[in-house]
Amino acid sequence: MRFGVLGPLTVWDDEGEPVRVPEAKVRALLADLLVHEGQPVSADRLIDDLWGQQPPGNPANALQSKVSQLRRALGADRVVRQIPGYRLRVDPAADEVDADRFRTLVAEARTTGDARLRAGLLTQALELWRGPAYADFADEEFVRAAAHRLAEQRLGVLEEQAEARLASGDHALLLGELTDEVTRHPLRERLRAVQMRALYLAGRQSEALTSYAELREHLADELGLDPGPEVTALHEAILRQDPGLIPGGAGGAGGAG
Repeated sequence: MRFGVLGPLTVWDDEGEPVRVPEAKVRALLADLLVHEGQPVSADRLIDDLWGQQPPGNPANALQSKVSQLRRALGADRVVRQIPGYRLRVDPAADEVDADRFRTLVAEARTTGDARLRAGLLTQALELWRGPAYADFADEEFVRAAAHRLAEQRLGVLEEQAEARLASGDHALLLGELTDEVTRHPLRERLRAVQMRALYLAGRQSEALTSYAELREHLADELGLDPGPEVTALHEAILRQDPGLIPGGAGGAGGAG
């Protein structure tokens, strides 16, 4: 059995077929247990997360009912009673949760010095995403921190993947994707830097410089900050057409990678 949290909450059986988890509160219970990554969650915490300020008349019985429903959907051995509450039995080493598989692929990618292989592994990791993490529970407080943490991890991996693709000569196809991501995340300097490099390698130096100017304006207006030293050094390297900006070229590229 596998669990998907990188998008709407999904469960698949061993043959890859979807497993139906009925009823909104039962799905919320599963999401809450998945957020805690196999660690026990107290019954009080689960009750508060599922019902908030409007708990049922007998909260403990209501929770037990939802646990029983979840066990029927997943198997009795998956939802374990463990003081002070319950935990979902998952095997991180087996990558039963897509977020674990995502992290495994990223870790593997970071061990290789081959840019093309690294880009391929990071692409596989990013392809696991079917939408925002815990997408169907986006308004629930109990998933907010985990969803934000995963979203930040995805953005960091997206930047790594873009850098690896750039290093392997894939700047032409990369540009369109980067433009969309920079529009969504205009303050991320590392993302902006790889876009600037890709534009420069495509012979679009003026657009690379314009991208830097946009970054500087956004940072000043929204945070009262200047661009950091790495992206600033990259800007200067583009201005002087540093040969080190070309993969395999002589000299240094002024950082920003």
